[in-house]
Amino acid sequence: MWLNGSSLGPCFRPTNITLEERRLIASPWFAASFCLVGLASNLLALGVLAGARQGSSYGRSSFLTFLCGLVLTDFMGLLSTGAIVVSQHAALFDWQAVDPSCRLCHFMGVIMVFFGLCPLLLGAAMASERFLGITRPFSRPTATSHRRAWAMVGLVWATALVLGLLPLLGVGRYTVQYPGSWCFLTLGSEPGDVAFGLLFACFGSLSVGLSFLLNTISVATLCFVYHGQETAQQRPRDCEVEMMAQLMGIMVVASICWMPLLVFIAQTVLRSPPVMSLTGQLPRATEQQLLIYLRVATWNQILDPWVYILFRRAVIRRLHPRLSTRSRSLSLQPQLSRRPTMQ
Repeated sequence: MWLNGSSLGPCFRPTNITLEERRLIASPWFAASFCLVGLASNLLALGVLAGARQGSSYGRSSFLTFLCGLVLTDFMGLLSTGAIVVSQHAALFDWQAVDPSCRLCHFMGVIMVFFGLCPLLLGAAMASERFLGITRPFSRPTATSHRRAWAMVGLVWATALVLGLLPLLGVGRYTVQYPGSWCFLTLGSEPGDVAFGLLFACFGSLSVGLSFLLNTISVATLCFVYHGQETAQQRPRDCEVEMMAQLMGIMVVASICWMPLLVFIAQTVLRSPPVMSLTGQLPRATEQQLLIYLRVATWNQILDPWVYILFRRAVIRRLHPRLSTRSRSLSLQPQLSRRPTMQ
């Protein structure tokens, strides 16, 4: 805990910002507009998902379940964090007046970690599901794929929540971050701060790496089968190509949005000498970098639904009409494995 000379909670540390700078930076209307755009995008994606689930096959139903969990997570993340950020903008970043006991800060820290890790973990889970569906089509019981998909989504949520609660149990700390509108893990040199920062960065990076590996194998397998033996059984392949295109888009967006922040966190907590002073103050450049990387990461919650919306077969066929003439291609499974879809 830092010596702040008052009875304030442990989440407050010295920051490099004056009252005049707060007045210049504070923009509740901009923050609210940014949040509303993200919420509207995710609501639109949920509506499209609801229509796509009707009449979908077992494999696609499982994939759509993961997508639904991802969009719901992004929506709730924007809603909960956005409400706090907008309120702090309206209060000119005076977190001490709004939350002197740090309860709100701790809550925001938990949901920042939770909603930050969930999309990355869900992306890895979706990549695993598609990898098994393409390379091991007989290894999954189709009758329970829908329930298992929701169970996997629940497991991802539980894992991210446990990680988010660690600072409340003594591993790491949540503190108010520059300019005073949000709370996040502390980039300090204390063993708990270093451990939690590395845990967060490693979990996120491993999820992105696993997604890249499994998606690469899945795409290579699809290409091999598509150009495989002409005597193989045939069935329409548009659905599997569509799912892989959406999954690759989600992976690319997550990598671009989150990897800079994850790498920055790992580099900062491991830097020697420590970046944070003994009084808990970070250099202005470090605080501004952290804010920029966080804003880039936030775009992931806005772009995810558009990846699904724009990478659908109907949209792709309008952009490339020649794709609609390809009605059939090679299948990974024999026709005997196809069963009527049960609603």
